[in-house]
Amino acid sequence: MVLTTVADSGDSVNCTFGSRYVRSPPPKFNLGEKSIPKDAAYQIIHDELMLDGIPRLNLASFVTTWMEPECDNLIMASLNKNYVDMDEYPVTTELQNRCVNMIARLFHAPIGVDEAAVGVGTVGSSEAIMLAGLAFKRQWQNKRRSQGKPCNNPNIVTGANVQVCWEKFARYFEVELKEVKLSEGFYVMDPVKAVELVDENTICVAAILGSTLTGEFEDVKLLNELLSKKNKETGWDTPIHVDAASGGFIAPFLYPDLEWDFRLPLVKSINVSGHKYGLVYPGVGWVVWRSKEDLPDELVFHINYLGSDQPTFTLNFSKGSSQIIAQYYQFIRLGFEGYKNVMENCKENARVLKEGIEKMGRFEVVSKDVGVPLVAFTLKDSTKHTVFEISENLRRFGWIVPAYTMPPDAQHIAVLRVVIREDFSRSLAERLILDIDKVLKEVDALPVRVAVKAAAEEDGESIIKHVKKSDKEIEGEIAAYWKRLVDGKRTGAC
Repeated sequence: MVLTTVADSGDSVNCTFGSRYVRSPPPKFNLGEKSIPKDAAYQIIHDELMLDGIPRLNLASFVTTWMEPECDNLIMASLNKNYVDMDEYPVTTELQNRCVNMIARLFHAPIGVDEAAVGVGTVGSSEAIMLAGLAFKRQWQNKRRSQGKPCNNPNIVTGANVQVCWEKFARYFEVELKEVKLSEGFYVMDPVKAVELVDENTICVAAILGSTLTGEFEDVKLLNELLSKKNKETGWDTPIHVDAASGGFIAPFLYPDLEWDFRLPLVKSINVSGHKYGLVYPGVGWVVWRSKEDLPDELVFHINYLGSDQPTFTLNFSKGSSQIIAQYYQFIRLGFEGYKNVMENCKENARVLKEGIEKMGRFEVVSKDVGVPLVAFTLKDSTKHTVFEISENLRRFGWIVPAYTMPPDAQHIAVLRVVIREDFSRSLAERLILDIDKVLKEVDALPVRVAVKAAAEEDGESIIKHVKKSDKEIEGEIAAYWKRLVDGKRTGAC
């Protein structure tokens, strides 16, 4: 047992119990005036972290939660290396360059055997998208200026299903985000509608290879065909960026004949997350360009105060080397065969989970067979209980399964989503099926949540009184309530 007390004055009090020593943290989280023993500091933090979820049971995340011990050792050995010190750590820089070339060739970049690919390692796909967006904006501005045309109203065309980092880019760098709205049963960007939104101020169309919502791949090939036709008719040269954060390390191994990458002439840049299906701990991302002509020279900085001339194109400066090294380890350790085996295993486990969920007869699976290995599903009848209740109750078994509503104009649809990663085995899939079935039986025995009724009545629309409402209207009201409840629990910038 460890005893801690805090004085009324707010000062921390040192307490001892046998050989144990602990200093309770200041209640207002001010920096303590005195040091404490290292084992006490460790124990305080360790105990609090026990309340976190278990990463391997976090089925909300696409992010890698397990790596081999040998790679863990490499990561620990390189934690003190600052990646930007290229002159001091030339081998680390070389490993990054090798990774860029491997990824570019995996995505069929038109580069020769002896040519170097154009790309960079980033802090996740968010930074990668920012860099790609900046390159498109600058290319568009340069062309508009050369034509004597205004360049102050750039826009990007995306689907409403894009990840929030696209919204961040648009807001931070003053680019209008033109979103193609979704519809029930169609939860990705419609290429036809996307091309209709393109105008002379469009710096690029962003397609997603692996939607966060359902894992579905958008039809980049059709988008390329339609946009090529419009470019020819208008004289524009609107390009495509592929956000392959989730699908970039899946499609080449599971769907090699699918044309989505640099095989399509309008695709000028691609980002991918190494910390997702690249099988590396967070956070590392990559962005690669078709050719050096697609990355404006004025965006590349040259610094020499660390020992030699160093070209750099990043939003941040200092960052760790460990994830870059871990990515190279996975590339040479697994090779094409290894990645293919991992992705096939994930796909098979997703199939097992999907079939188990469908057999219950209570859910409709909305994710597709071709795409990121995940299962997204919604209740066929949400008039009594919701996917949000199921998500909440699954936490009692340790599972973290997110529930969320779709973006406009499908926001009345609420789904659960299970992401299948390398460390999610078939036995875990079968266990999850059993636990979902248990939760269904438990909520069936409960009355309709009083909070849901009260929330509907607060809005002046009582679900109980308005018996003439359709099931869809009732489901929409319940989903809206639970979304407000979940959003209200979120804190922080993430």
